[in-house]
Amino acid sequence: MKNLLYSDVEDSLRDSVRRLLESSTTANVLLDRIESAEVYDGKVWANLAGDLGISGLAIAEADGGHGASWREAAVVAEELGRTLTPTPFLSSAVLATALAQAVGDREVLAQLADGARTSAVVVPLTTAPGQWPGGLTAAGGRLRGTVRTVADAVDEPIYYVPTADAPGGRAIYRIDGDSVGVSAKPAISFDLSRPVYDVTIDVALGEDAGAAREVASGAAAEAALETALTVGAGMLAAELLGLAERCLEMTVDYLQTRYQFGRAIGTNQALKHRAADQWAKISQARAAVRYAAACLADGDPDAPVAASVAKAYCSVAAVRAAEECVQMHGGIGFTWEHPAHLYLKRAKADSVALGSARAHYALLAERLDLPVA
Repeated sequence: MKNLLYSDVEDSLRDSVRRLLESSTTANVLLDRIESAEVYDGKVWANLAGDLGISGLAIAEADGGHGASWREAAVVAEELGRTLTPTPFLSSAVLATALAQAVGDREVLAQLADGARTSAVVVPLTTAPGQWPGGLTAAGGRLRGTVRTVADAVDEPIYYVPTADAPGGRAIYRIDGDSVGVSAKPAISFDLSRPVYDVTIDVALGEDAGAAREVASGAAAEAALETALTVGAGMLAAELLGLAERCLEMTVDYLQTRYQFGRAIGTNQALKHRAADQWAKISQARAAVRYAAACLADGDPDAPVAASVAKAYCSVAAVRAAEECVQMHGGIGFTWEHPAHLYLKRAKADSVALGSARAHYALLAERLDLPVA
C-alpha cells in the first residue's frame, strides 16, 4: 500500500515554490507576458531551476541532480498549474529528463540538472503514450522534416527527435538546438501561457558537431518514448490538479465577497452545491494524481495505468472547474482582465495534451484487456 499523503519535504518544497511563484506571477504580470513577444521569464526559470533546483528533482545525484523523485516533481507541477507560470518545466524537467534517463544519456542529464540548458522532445503536444509521431525521415544520411506544435522549443534547447523512418527502423536522435538546419517557428496556441512551435530539421546524421546523433533505436527507442510520455501524462495530471484547486479557491473567494441584494451570493443554495461538487471532484483528482506520482517514483508496474487514470480524470475535472470559475464569477469572469479565461484555456489545452481523456480511456481498455465501445 502506498502512502499518498504529502511528506514534510514535499510540503516544504511546495511552500518555497509557491512563495516564489506568487511573488513573480501575478495576474497582471501574466497578462502582460502573454501579450508580449517573450512569454517566458528567464529570471523566474533561473530562480526555480537554480535556486530551488526544480529542474534536477528527478535526476540522480550521480548525474548532478537532487536525487528526489517524480513525487516531488508532481508537487512542483501542481504549483505551476496554480499560477500558470510559463516555464519549460513540462518539456525539459519532465519529458526530456525522463527520456534521457530511459536512454542513459548522462551527458544531457548533467546539463539539465541545474537548469543551465533546457531540452525538448520533438513530438506534437497532443501525442499520447503508445503513439509514435511522424513528420521526420532519416534517409540518405540526413534527418529531415517538420513537426508541428512542439511545446517549449525556445532558447535553442537540446532536442530529442523520434523518427519512424531511420535506417534501422524507429530511432531517437539528439540534436543541439543551435545547429545549422534547425529552426523553431511560433505556432498558434490555444493556451497563450504555453507557446508551441513548428520545429523544422534538416541536418546530417552522425557524431560530428551539429549532426543528429542516435541515442536509441528499435525496441529501446519505443520503450524510452513510452516512458517519457507516461511520466509526462502523470505530471500533467498534477498540473491540472493545481489548476483546478486554484479555480475553486478563486470561485469560493468571490462567492463570499460578492454581494447582491444585501447578501453574499455564496449564500445561494444552488451555488453552494456547485462549489461542493467541484470540491468532491478535486479531492478525487488529488487521490488519482498522488497514486500516479507514487507509482512513477517507485517504478511500479502499475505506473502506466495509474498515469492514464489520473490524466483522463483530471482532464475532465479541471475543465469543469475552470468553466464553473468563469460562470460563477458572473460578468467579470468573461473579461480579459480577469485571469479566469487563462485558466480555462490552459485546462482545455492540457486536456488534450499528451493524450485526451478518450485516448487514455482507450489505453486503459487495451492495458486491462477490456472491450472498447
